[in-house]
Amino acid sequence: MPTITLVFVVLAAVFTFVLAAVVVGREAHRLDSLAPRVVYVEEQALSFVSERLPVDTQSRLTLDELAQLLTFHLRWLNTKGLQPDHVIDRPQDIDTTVVVDEDNVTAFLIGEAERNGVEILDDVDVVRVVEAHQQYFDAIGAVGPLANEIDG
Repeated sequence: MPTITLVFVVLAAVFTFVLAAVVVGREAHRLDSLAPRVVYVEEQALSFVSERLPVDTQSRLTLDELAQLLTFHLRWLNTKGLQPDHVIDRPQDIDTTVVVDEDNVTAFLIGEAERNGVEILDDVDVVRVVEAHQQYFDAIGAVGPLANEIDG
């Protein structure tokens, strides 16, 4: 009788281990295929960027103007497919390489600023905003590999 009990205990332990391994493996595979959750908080981004701007840029841009420039930057990212809608539990499906060139972003922001009445006293301020905003994206984990790191 004790031998049969021991056999059932061993079979139950093996069954439990196999079941747990299958469930954990399936969940790990599912999570690996999902895009990582990166949370962009507007107030945090505004504070992060403003703290990293040089004093002369801070003196020429108001917080409202800076917030508008950050919004324009986010809109540009959206047009490039880098800020898609409905991203929670979305499988990673980026098949093409998208390179963010700071010159193109800067030109876009200057154009948007002119169209929306945001007064830019010195174009270097926009360059600095783009650089600081990119640093924020990097800090929250929203930046992929650098273009020179991509194989191909």
